[in-house]
Amino acid sequence: MKLTIWGAAEQVTGSMHLLEVENYKILIDCGLNYEGGVELAANENFPFNPFDIDLVVLTHAHIDHSGNLPTLVKAGFEGQILCTYPTADLTQLLLSDSVNIFLRKQDKKRGRGKFRKHQFINNQPLYLQRHVNDTADRIVPLAFHKEFKINKNITLTLIPTGHLLGAAAAHFTIKDEEEIKTIAFTGDIGRKNYPVLNDPEYLPGTQYLVCESTYGGRLHSNSDNIHDVLVKVIKEACINQAGRLIIPAFSVGRTQSLVFSLNKIFSNGDLPPIPVFVDSPMATLATDIYRKHHQQVNDEARSFYQKNGDEFEFENLSYVKELRESKEISDHFEPCIIISSAGMLEGGRIQDHLFHNIQNFYATIFFIGFCAKGTLGHRLLRGDSVVNIKGRELSVFASIKKTDLLSGHGDHQDIINYIEQIPAGSLKSVFLVHGEPESMAAIKADLSQKNYSVVIPKKGLVFEL
Repeated sequence: MKLTIWGAAEQVTGSMHLLEVENYKILIDCGLNYEGGVELAANENFPFNPFDIDLVVLTHAHIDHSGNLPTLVKAGFEGQILCTYPTADLTQLLLSDSVNIFLRKQDKKRGRGKFRKHQFINNQPLYLQRHVNDTADRIVPLAFHKEFKINKNITLTLIPTGHLLGAAAAHFTIKDEEEIKTIAFTGDIGRKNYPVLNDPEYLPGTQYLVCESTYGGRLHSNSDNIHDVLVKVIKEACINQAGRLIIPAFSVGRTQSLVFSLNKIFSNGDLPPIPVFVDSPMATLATDIYRKHHQQVNDEARSFYQKNGDEFEFENLSYVKELRESKEISDHFEPCIIISSAGMLEGGRIQDHLFHNIQNFYATIFFIGFCAKGTLGHRLLRGDSVVNIKGRELSVFASIKKTDLLSGHGDHQDIINYIEQIPAGSLKSVFLVHGEPESMAAIKADLSQKNYSVVIPKKGLVFEL
């Protein structure tokens, strides 16, 4: 049995791991690599022949895990893609959105400079909608916890990890030359008591673990809860000073958890009704997928549904679909809450709301997720007094606030606990992926003190297991 880490090696994006058992090749995740300094077109350069891959197992729908699947299919992959039912639906939505992003970038480049035709040819999208459709045709959804026999020697079980609806760890039981071996790939690990999502479930006996390390060395806040933080911020932004609260949030996952949290606040009468606008067409579509797979949400959300109805609907909530409606929000002068994407402020309708409100003393920008270095969100969080939005340098007069309570990733201690819950004596090696080098180093140092064998793999290094 061989393991090769081809993506998210000493970095966060582009998850892609190759598992070989005799002559059978399984790719676990095929994510888009959008690390700083990496050209989008570089994602076409697979370090193997896509035609030789027999099967893909997808842990969850986020683009850094699923986003290069259409490129793989376009390049010759002809096998099946296994994932959970919610992941199948969310992946198709996110991949279609990626096509739209590629095309928008292409349109911007098409009209620049003297040699327009030349520029158009050399800035082709990574893939098109027909490639997304071809990818969707290869997806075979599986239920959680159900053993799926891939062939006579390999069995797969998908174990819930929280993080996103449908997210799963891929656990393999393998007969390799008469020896039974086990290996698991975590994908991304969620956190306990997260709105809408179930807690991560621990793995059964596992000899080899390929584990994410995104929040290595960092701990989430635990002195407050989501309800109290949201109530405090809304009071300060919309009641005490009658202003507007703008919340950048990723359309898939984060927005649904935020909407449910707001629903509980207003349904309980903890705050007077304040108009809430969800200004993201993709968030609306993603919410419909959450409704479709309602049996997958946690007990709290299902109980709320039984008592109060749809957890993603309430009286003062509006889902904004048309661009015309989005622009009209700027003319809404009463206190309101605007939830819009993208979460790091790099594109999307959120930029229009920032453009009109960043110099408004009565506006509050409230971050509920991580913002990577180099993004507009990161510049605001570090305290820049002037930022460039839509080509204009604008002074920052709005209040900037943040919380990590709605982060979908488990923190350092969550990852350690997850690993320690693997039955004693079974775990031989931990391979750390999907994290910055310092995050991986923090996890390794902690586990090494507890006598775990920990490896931080270099990209392309082959491990004989």
